[in-house]
Amino acid sequence: MAFEPPQRLVRALGETAPDGDDWLETLPGAAQRAVALRELTVERVQVPGGRSSLVVLVRRADGSPAVLKLAPPRFRPEAERAALARWGGSGAVQLVEESAQEGVLLLERLHPDVSVRSLPEAKALLEAAGTLRRLWVEPPAEHAFESVAERTERQAAAMRASAGAEVVPLVDAALTARAELLAAPPERRLLHGTFRQSKVLAGERMPWLAVGPDPVVGECAFDLARLVRDRVEDLIASPSGAATTRRRVKRLAESLEVDQERLRGWTLFRAVESGVRALRVGRPKDAELLLEFAGWL
Repeated sequence: MAFEPPQRLVRALGETAPDGDDWLETLPGAAQRAVALRELTVERVQVPGGRSSLVVLVRRADGSPAVLKLAPPRFRPEAERAALARWGGSGAVQLVEESAQEGVLLLERLHPDVSVRSLPEAKALLEAAGTLRRLWVEPPAEHAFESVAERTERQAAAMRASAGAEVVPLVDAALTARAELLAAPPERRLLHGTFRQSKVLAGERMPWLAVGPDPVVGECAFDLARLVRDRVEDLIASPSGAATTRRRVKRLAESLEVDQERLRGWTLFRAVESGVRALRVGRPKDAELLLEFAGWL
């Protein structure tokens, strides 16, 4: 079978690929080798798929369904492997292969076309938040996960370097919020890192399970902040979007016992960071939505 990467993946990797990166060119061969090594039968490549990895629906030699995932090194697939091993299937998809091949994960098969986002908004938020709570565990004593401080320092530097005059006030507010939040973090947990409704898929052994972590260690409010802006396009289109956003911050903070002001601060930082990055890579419509949302906070 030809392992043609979906266009969504090609576009996304093209936005961030460093000079000389040839991962996409070598991907078909790497996928063929991973399939042959594990004696897998390929069903299909998942389309539209994700923005950072190739996802292939396969069957193992015993006929059981699984998912083969290949990701470039810059998206930290080995950190994902370590986080999934730590969670052990509690709230997240399970690893079904203990041996490690760099950049290749063999995972439990969920229902790839059914995410929690398919539910009505209120129910989706409730189910997503419940899933996220199960992931907030103590990190292993010896680990190599990036910290929230390290990740956001890199993001803050990129924001400072690329922010145009029109977004400087929002960038300044986001950077101030970050500095205050990092001064006294309330806890240190293993976090999903990129959690949102579309990252929660229907499963067999549990109704909903998280996929695609970019794990990081830090406070829970950082993880929850990305969920606050889910369905941002609907929020922006609503005449009561600003009020709905503030109610969402309050409701999620209370339901997951997270400080409301800390959640608001991290939501501001993450929305501005995403908006500035969207501008930098040539997605002005996405940037406009994100920065308008950030202005409500």
